Amino acid sequence: MSVRIGNASGFYGDRFSAVRQMLTGGPLDYLTGDYLAELTMLILGRDRLKDAHRGYARTFLRQLEENLGLAKEKGVRIVTNAGGLNPAGLAGAIRDLASRLGLDVAVAQVEGDDLLPRAAELGLGNPLTANAYLGAWGIVECLNAGADVVVTGRVTDASLVVGPAAAHYGWGRGDYDALAGAVVAGHVVECGAQATGGNYAFFTEHELGAPGFPIAEIDADGSSVITKHPGTGGAVTTGTVTAQLLYEITGARYPGPDVTARFDSVALHQDGQDRVRITGARGEPPPSAVKVALNRLGGFRNETTFVLTGLDIDAKAALVREQLEAALSVRPTEIRWTLARTEHEDADTEQRASALLHCAVKDADPQVAGRAFSGAAIELALASYPGFHVTAPPSDASPYGVYTASFVDAKAVPHIAVLPDGTRVDIAPPGETVELSDVDEPALPEPFRGATKRAPLGTVAGARSGDKGGDANLGVWARSEDSWRWLANTLTVETFQRLLPETAPLPVRRHVLPNLRALNFVVTGLLGQGVAAQARFDPQAKALGEWLRSRYLEVPA
Repeated sequence: MSVRIGNASGFYGDRFSAVRQMLTGGPLDYLTGDYLAELTMLILGRDRLKDAHRGYARTFLRQLEENLGLAKEKGVRIVTNAGGLNPAGLAGAIRDLASRLGLDVAVAQVEGDDLLPRAAELGLGNPLTANAYLGAWGIVECLNAGADVVVTGRVTDASLVVGPAAAHYGWGRGDYDALAGAVVAGHVVECGAQATGGNYAFFTEHELGAPGFPIAEIDADGSSVITKHPGTGGAVTTGTVTAQLLYEITGARYPGPDVTARFDSVALHQDGQDRVRITGARGEPPPSAVKVALNRLGGFRNETTFVLTGLDIDAKAALVREQLEAALSVRPTEIRWTLARTEHEDADTEQRASALLHCAVKDADPQVAGRAFSGAAIELALASYPGFHVTAPPSDASPYGVYTASFVDAKAVPHIAVLPDGTRVDIAPPGETVELSDVDEPALPEPFRGATKRAPLGTVAGARSGDKGGDANLGVWARSEDSWRWLANTLTVETFQRLLPETAPLPVRRHVLPNLRALNFVVTGLLGQGVAAQARFDPQAKALGEWLRSRYLEVPA
């Protein structure tokens, strides 16, 4: 009998009602919630600066207030990383909540990921947050001790699924293939509705509505079926699962603190309506170092957007740029101008006749990025191009964060399971490790030799993109063998950079995954210093794949 692990959150701010929907929609053994991301850690770090007792996802506590009794009644155990920077604080708040509700609930937590007190010792500088990505074995220890709710800090997203599966089946640290299968399943469900049709390239083919949240039915060998509760919106297909498998990965090896999963070994099969079976996952020992997410305050930023309407758009943009930069008494460290040519010739509405000129500034001094910039921009209102107006006036500067990743020897990172009775158990680091290396480039299929026509890439291929710090990841997959033979041989790095000129000056790496009929591109540095620094129009590269799909080239007819 498979263990059924559902996920009710893909980020801090996801659908509040999902916890109840998952608990009432059908049978579950475990319910997970993923609340953490690079940006979330910065937000929680700023929360903790204001109040040392904060630093966790308070939304989760409100969800439990409505649903903890229901979970206990149904025998569903909960595993979440909503503890953020303060898992002990959230665990304590849950115990208080259970007491107030008159519930007998065993609560445990996983600690050790917060390296901030040792940042200097470990060579991590002076960040605002410093959190190592822990694995699943602390969760396993807590569950084996009878915890109904396990709260963690920064574990890998997939660990929320690996932990329950490993505890259920009694896997050991050397069961790499089974662990890898659970990592793959965890990676699919970690982003919630993205596995059930949300943000899906071919969304017009399905009734989306409010897509249900995903469930991984995991077998003893690590193979799984991805599904959702009956009657919920969206769809689970090999396409929706492929899209999520490609999300924010690099190449064939997907490293984690417990196992390196081989994504080039995974096979997908439609196993009935809204059921996709995942088999074949192979695992290898993890690397010796664990990733550490670092956030620091980078300075202050401000922005405004000038609306340019009608004729002479380029001349209007040049004039206001020249005027504003000349008016700044102190030049900010960074000034970035972006002109979006959204205007249409002979337009039938004023909005369609207008282009948008965006100016963003950054500086270490909040006065330079704030009042000095805002004042200079607004003082141009009666002295610049005809039709001058802005979408919203600039305001005071706001602080921004900078994300970087570092690596620390796993033996230097504590991993502690705090059991329901308060016992603290040290989790040992991996006993066997293998340093990460690239796999040999797989052989490409024979080139496609059929008829072609000029059309958008997206007519024959799907894509999903996202961010890893300052880098962008973009996965592209084909839906037929003919399309795959064309895609693998046509979408080279050179073609990719021609279609997406913003990537042309940057390092781009292509990874080939024939088992998924997919390519994955990693663009180094496209996102600057990460999402919190707002380096570009789409700071998390969420729509980069859709831009690629909209570009024209000769595709199979």
